[in-house]
Amino acid sequence: MTDLSPDQLATYRSTQTAPDGFDDFWAGTLAEAAEHDIEVRLSEVPTGLRTISTYDVTFRGYAGQDVRAWLRVPAHTTGPLPAVVQYVGYGGGRGHALQNLLWASAGFAHLQMDTRGQGAGWSLGVTPDQAPSSPQVPGVMTRGILDPATYYYRRMFTDAVRAVDAARSLDVVDNSRIAVLGGSQGGGNAIAVAGLRSDLAAAVAFVPFLCDFPRALAVTESYPYKEIIDYLMVHRTEVEPVHRTLQFFDGVTFASRATAPALFSAALRDTVCPPSTVYGAFHEYGGEKEIEVWPYNGHEGGGILDEERALAFLRGRLGPST
Repeated sequence: MTDLSPDQLATYRSTQTAPDGFDDFWAGTLAEAAEHDIEVRLSEVPTGLRTISTYDVTFRGYAGQDVRAWLRVPAHTTGPLPAVVQYVGYGGGRGHALQNLLWASAGFAHLQMDTRGQGAGWSLGVTPDQAPSSPQVPGVMTRGILDPATYYYRRMFTDAVRAVDAARSLDVVDNSRIAVLGGSQGGGNAIAVAGLRSDLAAAVAFVPFLCDFPRALAVTESYPYKEIIDYLMVHRTEVEPVHRTLQFFDGVTFASRATAPALFSAALRDTVCPPSTVYGAFHEYGGEKEIEVWPYNGHEGGGILDEERALAFLRGRLGPST
C-alpha cells in the first residue's frame, strides 16, 4: 500500500478548512453565470446505432461561454427519464460519439460534459478555455492559481453546475431524478456540484481528484498534483496565496455541504489520488454515503466493476429508467 492503512483511513480527517467567504464566493460565481440563459442547442448526430440516439449539445457555462457535451438517450424514447450528468478525468474531453454507451444503454438520459481547455491528453475535446494566460506549469492545475477569481477550476466547476441546468431543460429528462458522476477529475467535479446544488438525486465519485489539497501535496509526487509542487518550486514566495486559492476548490469543503446520497470509490495503491485524500472528502460528506475500496488497485480503481456498482446504486436512487 502507498498511503495509510485501512484502520488509519477509517479515522483520518483532513486538516483542510473552509476559507472565509467560501459560500459567498460560490453564490456570486453561480449568480453571475445565471445571468446568461442556459441556451441549450441540440443537433442529432448520425452514428449508425439502432438502440441509442446521440446529440451534439452546446450550452452556456461560465461567463456565458459555450460548452459542448454529448447527449445520449435510448432510441425512440420520449421520457421523462432519469439522467446521469457525467464529467471527465484530467486531460480528457467528451470523446467520440460512439464511446461511453453504458448509461444510455441502461435506459438513462446521459449528458457527458466536455472539459474546457483539455481534451487532448487521452480523449477528444472541443471546448476552449477562454481566459487570459498567466505563468503556469503545463496543464491546468496552476492556471490562474494566485487568485480564486482567476483559477481554472472556478470556470470548470461553474460549467459542471450549468451542465445540470442544461439537463434539467430537456423534455426527455425527469428533473427530480438527476445524478452526477465522474472519475478522478470528474469525481472531483461531481463532489463540487453535489456541494453547490440541493436538487440532485445522487452523486458518484470514483477515485476523486481535487480533494484534500494539504494532504495530497504532502504525500504524492504524481501528476497532476505535482504541477502545483513544480510551480511552487519556482514561485517560492507564493505558497500562501496558492494554498488560499486551493481552499476555495477543495472537495473536502464541497463534500461538507452536500446532501444527495453518494457513492465513492478509493484504491489503496493509488499514487495519483491517494486514498487518504479520498477519505478526507468522504468523511466530511454531508449526505448518505458509501465507499467501495479496491485494496490492490492504483488509479484505475475498480474499472468496470466501479461502473457496475454505480449502475446498481443509481437504479436504487433514481428508480426505473424505462
